[in-house]
Amino acid sequence: MIRGVKGSLLAAVSLALVGCAASNGETASASDKPAEKPVKFNKDPYPSTYKGYPTRLTVVKGVTIFDGEGGRIDNGAIVMTSGKVTAVGGPGMDLPTDADVIDGTGKFLTPGIIDIHSHLGDYPSPSVEAHSDGNEMTSPTTPEVWSEHSVWPQDPGFSRALANGGVTSLQILPGSANLMGGRSITLKNVASRTVQGMKFPGAPYGLKMACGENPKRVYGGKGRAPSTRMGNFAVNRATWQKAAAYKKKMDDGKAVDRDLAMETLAGVLSGEILVHNHCYRADEMALVIDMSKEFGYKVSTFHHAVESYKIADILAKEGICSAMWADWWGFKMEAYDSVNENIPLVYKAGACTIVHSDDANQIQRLNQEAAKARAAGRRIGIDVSDEQAWTWLSYNPAKALGIADKTGSLKPGKMADVVLWNGNPFSAYTRPEKVWIDGALMFDANDPKRRPVSDFELGQPGEGDVK
Repeated sequence: MIRGVKGSLLAAVSLALVGCAASNGETASASDKPAEKPVKFNKDPYPSTYKGYPTRLTVVKGVTIFDGEGGRIDNGAIVMTSGKVTAVGGPGMDLPTDADVIDGTGKFLTPGIIDIHSHLGDYPSPSVEAHSDGNEMTSPTTPEVWSEHSVWPQDPGFSRALANGGVTSLQILPGSANLMGGRSITLKNVASRTVQGMKFPGAPYGLKMACGENPKRVYGGKGRAPSTRMGNFAVNRATWQKAAAYKKKMDDGKAVDRDLAMETLAGVLSGEILVHNHCYRADEMALVIDMSKEFGYKVSTFHHAVESYKIADILAKEGICSAMWADWWGFKMEAYDSVNENIPLVYKAGACTIVHSDDANQIQRLNQEAAKARAAGRRIGIDVSDEQAWTWLSYNPAKALGIADKTGSLKPGKMADVVLWNGNPFSAYTRPEKVWIDGALMFDANDPKRRPVSDFELGQPGEGDVK
């Protein structure tokens, strides 16, 4: 009993001494715990493993060149070495003597087409329910999902886009059922066993957002918010508010539990992830711009944007791109008030202008879509040159995707993503003759062995068809 009392006294003294040592004379409390170290998350857990295919020193000469940034060279030449464009110039340019030389007389050379809005791989061919992997319609906001985790590299649509459309890079987006549909991914259009083998090295991620009819129809039909346009904005704002608080904790060095949805949105607020917003009506685009300023993020591009012509001056001032169709309209109310001159009107206002597909067939003829838009502009007195119109297909989408320093135009040091067309690419009769990606010849219309075929197609009727 005495030993127990003595032991208790010693223990009490020991605790007091420990408390004084820990708090400089102040008694420690139960809440005085060491500060937790903030957890650092891997921002790139699924890195690109893309490696270019073998290349050869190649020269194309005597060709008409659209450089992708609005320039044109007649009777020009290009040199491709080790996956890069090393020289572009006119007829007097010095050319290497040990290269594979292609005579481009009567033909046209352009940067590869970049489709900023595609669902290839997430909605692959054949179009069956088992392949429908682009819309996670279980919550109005799903920023935690990543489109790359649905991409099927064996989609025959990839090779069709390459051989028929001259598409060398493309962004794969989640669908538009949700206000925040998830992360997008930018791919090089090459055959690969894995999606990481297609992933464009160094391309920033995107966040797919959607306003208007789709989210309110999908979730209103389930008897839950949002069911109105004001509900769309309310849910968006509440989610951004939560994301801002999450980011502030991380910025202040406080520990947070990993939250995949908030991680994506914090990446947007930090400027590391680009916003691609499906939006048709001008009034809603203007409201989204206001919301982006409220929470401190920037919209890279409005997609579909059939009413961009109404606010083209605002889009130009804000530095926001519009990715548009040439003449799709009227299939729902928010697509009703379009005009065929939408694209050239946006271009005339000095805003970033892009032609996109959103379709596995249209991606194979985006050059013709641009030609239709250019013709519509000319009919109302907006004279867009061929070489300027090509910016809609390569440099502007590259800029909106954050990869214009690497591709999108034929400048020395950039990736040799190049298409040789057998005529003027704005003609309905013209087709890609050869396509290079990072200087590797990936398609040759004159060589059946250079026609990519998906594993899925092997042994099936129509294998590798080029139509």
